Amino acid sequence: GMEADFAAFGSPLCGEVKRFCRRVRETYREIKEDLTPYRDDRYYRLAPMRLYTLSKRHFVLVFVVFFVCFGLTVFIGIAGPNVIETSVARTDLNNSLKLKPFNLSSPPLSTYNQQLWLTCIVELDQQDVSLKKNVSMTVKILGVVKDGSTPYVNNQVHNRTRLLSCAQKCSEIIVAHLGYLNYTQYNIFVSLEDLNKLTYTIQNITFTWKTYNPTFSQVEIWFRFVFVVLTFMVTCLFAHSLRKFSMRDWGIEQKWMSILLPLLLLYNGTYPFFPLSFLVNSWFPGMLDDLFQSLFLCALLLFWLCVYHGIRVQ
Repeated sequence: GMEADFAAFGSPLCGEVKRFCRRVRETYREIKEDLTPYRDDRYYRLAPMRLYTLSKRHFVLVFVVFFVCFGLTVFIGIAGPNVIETSVARTDLNNSLKLKPFNLSSPPLSTYNQQLWLTCIVELDQQDVSLKKNVSMTVKILGVVKDGSTPYVNNQVHNRTRLLSCAQKCSEIIVAHLGYLNYTQYNIFVSLEDLNKLTYTIQNITFTWKTYNPTFSQVEIWFRFVFVVLTFMVTCLFAHSLRKFSMRDWGIEQKWMSILLPLLLLYNGTYPFFPLSFLVNSWFPGMLDDLFQSLFLCALLLFWLCVYHGIRVQ
């Protein structure tokens, strides 16, 4: 009976010792695999990254050049032309108790204006009014060509609902937005008869035209061209530096750079599509420009996600 009790006691103890020894061997094997390179010595054949071999002087120089270029672009942005050009459309209510449809003519336009917005701000007699109300409006858009004739852009009358939000001052309402310009001028008829149902008296309605500044569009073309040239040079230097190494030996950063640099070329240039948008009245070049910019930003976010995942795993 005593031997049976000893055997029953010894069996779990031996099992625990065996499991402990097995864990020690597995831990030692994992540490040995981490410290010992693979048989094909792949770690030593990885394409070297210049960042890890820079001296302190060169490392500081890289950051100084980066911040100088960044500061230069910020200075150009501050000192350069305004992005948006605005002009107020005169509207006179003539002390009328009821709002009548407005006939608004845009300023002369060119393809360098890129897009056109028409906004309005409602001014009430009472300043300290808190109001939120859905307002329906009717909009009809007509395009004026160079010879002065006025063809319909669309015979359809657009019915839109906008939120009128007032807190001491009413917020701006977007009446119409044209993504690309087919005509040199636009006439827009706006009916805001739904505002007649308000319990407050309307003092004034201010309509504002907004477009891209043509000078800014020209600066944008040159800016993109300069960055396309610089990106192309960096891409060529990057491909030249990795020509001796097989793609299997590239690190994750180098593989992603081979994807991001061509996408950056499309992001900056979209040549010849971006300059073509100023010569051709079509939505297609603008659509391609937005598509390539979205692709680059998605790839950039995915790159950081992969890098952070690699850091977390290691």
